[in-house]
Amino acid sequence: MACGDALDCLYLGSRLAVDEDLAALAAAAARGRHENQPDIPPTGGLLPDPRTGWRGPLLAEFAQDGAPVTPRWMGLSIDSFPEERRVVANWRDENLALTLSVSWTMGAGDVITTRTQFLHTQDRRTRATRCASLLLPLPRGFDHVTHFAGRWADDMRAERVRLTRAGLGWASRGGKPGFAGGDWLVFDDAGSGAQLGFHIAATGDHEVRIERNDDGDATLVAETPIPAPGASLFNTPEALIVWAPDAGTLTHAFHAHARQRLTQQHPNPPRTRRVHFNTWEACAFDLDEARLLRLAENAAAIGAERFVLDDGWFKGRGSDRAGLGDWTPDPVRFPNGLGPLIAQVKALGMDFGLWVEPEMVSPDSDLYRAHPDWCLHEPGLPRPTERNQLVLDFTKPEVAAHIRECIARLLRENDIAYLKWDHNRRLFPAAPDLSQIGQLQDIWLALRREFPATMIESCSSGGGRIDMAMLGLIERVWPSDNNDAIERVRIMREWSRFLPLEVLGNHVGPSPNPITGRRLSMDFRAKVAVFGHMGVEADPARMTDKERETLAAHIALYKEWRGVLHAGVLHHLGHPDAGVTGMMVVDGDKALALAAQTTFSPVFDVAPIRLAGLEPEARYRVTLPEPWPPRAKHYLANPDAWRAGLTLSGAALMGHGLALPLTHPETAWLIALEKLPQ
Repeated sequence: MACGDALDCLYLGSRLAVDEDLAALAAAAARGRHENQPDIPPTGGLLPDPRTGWRGPLLAEFAQDGAPVTPRWMGLSIDSFPEERRVVANWRDENLALTLSVSWTMGAGDVITTRTQFLHTQDRRTRATRCASLLLPLPRGFDHVTHFAGRWADDMRAERVRLTRAGLGWASRGGKPGFAGGDWLVFDDAGSGAQLGFHIAATGDHEVRIERNDDGDATLVAETPIPAPGASLFNTPEALIVWAPDAGTLTHAFHAHARQRLTQQHPNPPRTRRVHFNTWEACAFDLDEARLLRLAENAAAIGAERFVLDDGWFKGRGSDRAGLGDWTPDPVRFPNGLGPLIAQVKALGMDFGLWVEPEMVSPDSDLYRAHPDWCLHEPGLPRPTERNQLVLDFTKPEVAAHIRECIARLLRENDIAYLKWDHNRRLFPAAPDLSQIGQLQDIWLALRREFPATMIESCSSGGGRIDMAMLGLIERVWPSDNNDAIERVRIMREWSRFLPLEVLGNHVGPSPNPITGRRLSMDFRAKVAVFGHMGVEADPARMTDKERETLAAHIALYKEWRGVLHAGVLHHLGHPDAGVTGMMVVDGDKALALAAQTTFSPVFDVAPIRLAGLEPEARYRVTLPEPWPPRAKHYLANPDAWRAGLTLSGAALMGHGLALPLTHPETAWLIALEKLPQ
């Protein structure tokens, strides 16, 4: 809603009638002046003016010759682009020679993407000191917010808190979103159940805060660092917001948006998510061509479709203390390069993937010895390492060009279908310019154009760098370094609030787990891994015959059902037992659900699993795909009936549910449904 040069957010909610009287809506929302306000009450809105007495955050702040200056934004104009579902508001300040624009675009899932742009038209003495991607007055009623705290191996731990009068804030300061920033938020209205989702699509640092004044106005502010002095044009990263009547609809909206990004930026249609076998947990740095070939043979025998050689393959990389930057095969381990191994992997029916960490350099490397000033550093001061490595300075064009060519050469000389692109440390001691991230995105874009058949995964010690701006440039993310299936149930549930299953790598790890030390059954580990982009990181040679048989059976199930899992609509199933997590994907006439128990239930007969997303009047044939969980199957009533299939209505399945044995921890069931002809 525009009033002079002011622009406010009048309404954010469900769709209104086409002929809604917006003037009447504005009148219904107007508030009279109270005692502690200017005589003309200030409007916050989308570009607040502090001259009016507004006591809240501003969209942007500027300085001239180092002294703060407040622009006088005037001349509001609004450009509408109906075919693009986009609106752009423009202001200018003639005295400071500045223009500012804010755009809103509604994409798939009715997700609104917004960003801010400022431009110096003449005088470069005036520069922005901060500029937000989003400044949003929060609708009244959204008094709680869920944010996702975490650390390495404990990613995406949901915490729901109340918005206080003191406000809230989150930030990342390591050159990447990190594990505990504010880049993913969900606000909820306890009265209506409505949800408001937020994401800032920033691959680097960000700051998100909620400010509240004594009038009760709550404002969401999301911003990232601004460019160095002298930049004449700046576009902020995109911020995403979506209103939904409930949590399920919010997830569906984010998934639709993510899938749109994947298809918009990639030249090929969505591709089949092949079963990965990753070497890291099987052998770490203890590898050579002969051992890797044995691993590949065992991986192919259980049904793997892609063999991924993780860390340790390149020159001088006998441990994590050396080698980063020297992206050529180690001549001792691979005297003839990677070609012979790749050829043998392909002969086994698998394609080949490779781990790289191109943004980093080891002090003990040929690259560092040749170019010691190519890393981020402060001249004359120590160069502190993290994980025994330094960060390459991509703001130097020659550095970015060198790394781009190194990776391109690897892909030209070898048949590599997949790159696991890791990023294991924060960016210090010198704070990088924003072009560090821009150069990374340019490298990904160049690789995507030259090698469209190669899939790229973003990994950053697990989920430390995941954002929507990456999707399309990359096609897969690694949600956590923690493969413990008990932990993974929670981690996948939270990440899948925002990202569809086909994007989320989900692997069967070894037992005992190297991070938690927990021993888990193969049946449980495998069933959990089906719901995602499935992979394996455990050495098949160390498994029993029964474990290999169980794993191979679940890999076959994943192949049978991945078309549904990676194209359908995901539903998170509620349950009164806090240890039970349910997920279900519906795609046309088929659906697959997972019910997993991670704790010891306080009651023996756990409440039935109620399904979702079905047609109430339709009839469905319901089966429990085998193998069944070894302990729980003994408590299953009428096994033969489950094998033959039960016919139930959608209403019964959603209202009454299925009584499955879920008493003991490490119990998981897969539930398959097929809609019958009417």
